Amino acid sequence: MGIFFAKKKPSRVTEQDKAILQVKQTRDKIKQYQKKIEQSLEKERLLAKELLKNGKKDRALLLLRKKKYQEQVLTRADGQLENLERMIHDLEFAQVEIKVVDGLKTGNTALKQLHALLSIDEIEKVMDETREGIEKQREIDEVLTSTFAVEEEIDESEIEAELDALMEADINEKVPEIPKDVLLPDVPKELPEEEKSRTKEKIQEPIAIMA
Repeated sequence: MGIFFAKKKPSRVTEQDKAILQVKQTRDKIKQYQKKIEQSLEKERLLAKELLKNGKKDRALLLLRKKKYQEQVLTRADGQLENLERMIHDLEFAQVEIKVVDGLKTGNTALKQLHALLSIDEIEKVMDETREGIEKQREIDEVLTSTFAVEEEIDESEIEAELDALMEADINEKVPEIPKDVLLPDVPKELPEEEKSRTKEKIQEPIAIMA
């Protein structure tokens, strides 16, 4: 459980991190200074315009000179900001490159350790043993296949004779066997008198119709 509740180790602040932070703070201060100058320029422009209306040309000229100087300072501040932004980008990208190099070093170290565990001779030995095992299994399969593949020739006449015997046995099972001790009645040789009389009448009826 201690693993889940263990506190994360604080990240180590490097000199590069400190340098990036310092450059960013300088950039922010210049931006604040620029904003202040821009606000001052607008105020001085409006004040110079008001002085001209009041006929105070000299004071208006002085404000315009001051305004021009501040505009030049603002332009130089833009250049400094551009340099600072480029510096921040270069520092951050350098940190990425350092991490990439560290990752490559770690990977190379791990790869060397793996190579030390497996020598070329050991790999060749394993491959030879694997080939021998595959060849041995192939020989075993061939022996087993040839053993079970040997079959006796089938006599078709024996199969037909067995089929006929099964069919005959099936017929005998369907025909009920008559008990030997049962006496069957004799078949009469002549028809009874009543039967003779009816037969005679049937013969005479067509004759009467024809007459």
